[in-house]
Amino acid sequence: MATDIQPRMGIWFHLAQAARFIFWLLMIGVVLLVLIGRRDITQQTRDSLLDQFQSERKSRVIALIHRQESQSILGVQVSSYINIEDSEAVLRAIRLTPDEQPIDLILHTPGGLVLAAEQIAKALAEHKGKVTVFVPHYAMSGGTLIAMAAQEIVMDRNAVLGPVDPQIGDIAASSILKVVEIKKEHASDETLMMADMAAKARVQVASFVADILTKRMPRKQAEALAIALSEGRWTHDFPITVQAARELGFPVTTDMPRLVYELMDLYPQANTQRPSVIYVPMRGTGPAKQGGIETPKPAPQGVGK
Repeated sequence: MATDIQPRMGIWFHLAQAARFIFWLLMIGVVLLVLIGRRDITQQTRDSLLDQFQSERKSRVIALIHRQESQSILGVQVSSYINIEDSEAVLRAIRLTPDEQPIDLILHTPGGLVLAAEQIAKALAEHKGKVTVFVPHYAMSGGTLIAMAAQEIVMDRNAVLGPVDPQIGDIAASSILKVVEIKKEHASDETLMMADMAAKARVQVASFVADILTKRMPRKQAEALAIALSEGRWTHDFPITVQAARELGFPVTTDMPRLVYELMDLYPQANTQRPSVIYVPMRGTGPAKQGGIETPKPAPQGVGK
């Protein structure tokens, strides 16, 4: 009798295991469908806003926006920056734009690969139509390099640009050269090799920036500004404000269109359990102003890191 019960229990055990496996498989499928569906809706809304912006300005609108977004069902955060895939996509968009049609680039980035940023900047500088770069929050390092190719840079009043001094790995080229200057013959072979690369990188970046800037200012002024931005006189995260950018000679205005802010709202930071910033809109004080443009009062919201 015992031998008859044991096979039956084995069958029920295997059936339970199979049911549990099917249940979790279905749960994963549902989660994936929800995530994919949500992203599709968000992307459709982004496309609709870009199309509306293009129609209003009669231009080619390109968005180059880097955020930390959840890239998997486990919510793993992936940092974004300017890379070769970005330069390929932007160059493709520029090629598909008629020569005389204006280009509007919405730029929000911490920077990235020098090669990719230089490719984008060169293509924008050579475009015959007017190029306008919109910076709603920041465009640091390679982002600033791209912005310098524009005839007009529209910044939020609190947005910032940054220096374009090259980095060798995670170390500023100017800092490597400073170490060699201090230690002299006591510097290691590895440090001397890095210093050689650092010196070349500074010359290359300064030369490229000067060539880009020469298209809208005298050569001597362009070279002086290129050196100031690339020699490492500031830390790499030094914020160049609207006022400072104007003093340096950047063609900056602050009339940021409302649609740019609406588009940025569709690129949220990665979700967290609670927002790190929360506020309640003021009531009865009239419409809020953003970048000189009046907008309706927003609903309460939080911003996660």
